[in-house]
Amino acid sequence: MQTKITKAVIPCGGMGTRFLPITKAVPKEILPVVDTPVLAYIVDEMIASGITDVMIVLGRGKESIKQYFTPSPVLEQALEKTGKTEFLRIVRNTYSRANIVFAYQEKPLGSGDAVMKARDFTGQEPFVLAWGDDLIHASTPVAAQLIAAHEKTGKSVLGVQTVNTDDITKYGVAKVGSACGRTYDCLSIVEKPSLDRLPSRLAALGRYVLNPEIYGKIENLTPGAGGEIQFTDALNALCGAGGVCAYDFEGRRYDMGDKFGAVVATVEYALRSPEYGDRLRAYLADMAANK
Repeated sequence: MQTKITKAVIPCGGMGTRFLPITKAVPKEILPVVDTPVLAYIVDEMIASGITDVMIVLGRGKESIKQYFTPSPVLEQALEKTGKTEFLRIVRNTYSRANIVFAYQEKPLGSGDAVMKARDFTGQEPFVLAWGDDLIHASTPVAAQLIAAHEKTGKSVLGVQTVNTDDITKYGVAKVGSACGRTYDCLSIVEKPSLDRLPSRLAALGRYVLNPEIYGKIENLTPGAGGEIQFTDALNALCGAGGVCAYDFEGRRYDMGDKFGAVVATVEYALRSPEYGDRLRAYLADMAANK
């Protein structure tokens, strides 16, 4: 019987240089999509997928992320005193629906090093890995889709989608073998290939289910430039041992490391809002008519 997956790891590294100057003071992972940080949506996805324990791996200058996901007694007491019970519920929801813990990556030593910070947290259990730059809206949470694929195959699972534009050169791209439905044997990952060297059109988009063997693969890597250890290299080692499948997940993915992607996410999430979606839709229609 397979172990039920209840743990997720979300590395929050990087300086957010593409969003300067705001990321000089605010981590990119808590920039808002309407009124909710990107990272909070990702944590919500984990909870909706049956995750009960979340580790957020913080880089330097990311302390405000921890502040968002921990209790705020002064604020809560003020809201309770003034009878603002709905706001109190919203504030408590930020931290009370899962066990959220934190680890620190003291030096920027690469994505593989960030994942290694979770080794004691996940132990010998499979776990979900989600990057903080990737926001995905889906009727069935993407993490839940990948967990289901893991339950069927027993393998680590790489979340992919077909990208038919030239933007595919920005991502890791899966080289795949045989397929069963939406699941493919994953032979390797090619980082940012040129258009004439694409192994497929299936791009890795920030979601994984990983078996604990990944830690041994990371340990055996030789650090690259600047002493960095890259997660993709470890995943490729796991692919070489036949331990990875790629799952073509369903959902609308937004690149939150890109300014245009963040704008599109804000507009589309606002349009889905039952509170003001119709107002925004009418505004956009009126704006288009009077252009």
